[in-house]
Amino acid sequence: MSTEAPKRDQWQWENAIAGAAAGFATVAVMHPLDVVRTRFQVNDGRVSHLPGYKNTAHAIFTITRSEGLRGLYAGFLPGVLGSTISWGLYFFFYDKAKQRYARSREEKLSPGLHLASAAEAGALVCFCTNPVWLVKTRLQLQTPLHQTRPYSGLYDALRTIMREEGFSALYRGIVPGLFLSCI
Repeated sequence: MSTEAPKRDQWQWENAIAGAAAGFATVAVMHPLDVVRTRFQVNDGRVSHLPGYKNTAHAIFTITRSEGLRGLYAGFLPGVLGSTISWGLYFFFYDKAKQRYARSREEKLSPGLHLASAAEAGALVCFCTNPVWLVKTRLQLQTPLHQTRPYSGLYDALRTIMREEGFSALYRGIVPGLFLSCI
């Protein structure tokens, strides 16, 4: 019995590490498409400081031509940190919730308890990572057409947001994020 507890704890960390590695790999490869998606989502044609794009290929070409490859990787650091942390924490919290629910049961967990574990993990991850996602989005929306560059990087963005908008600004969008991760 004493060998099972360390084995269970080890497996729990393996899942968290695997999730973190998968999160890192996904962002490292797919980040340019995330930048394009974010810019498409905020561009309704009425904003003059954002260039218009016809399609994904045109957006990639336009961003690369006007901003260089650096433009396609705008917000990369918070993106890779957020994804790595999110997936690592998700699997950690999910395993912990399942263990807590399983303590009082002898049979396997029901699908409802798996769903509750997943919702709990998603909510906790949302609270932990919302500031990172907020900064990532703001960095991705910066273009050379801005009159000034509001943030020079992750640390500058966090510091500026905290100083000018307050701590609560880091949690803008948390309610929709919770709905997306829990429902």
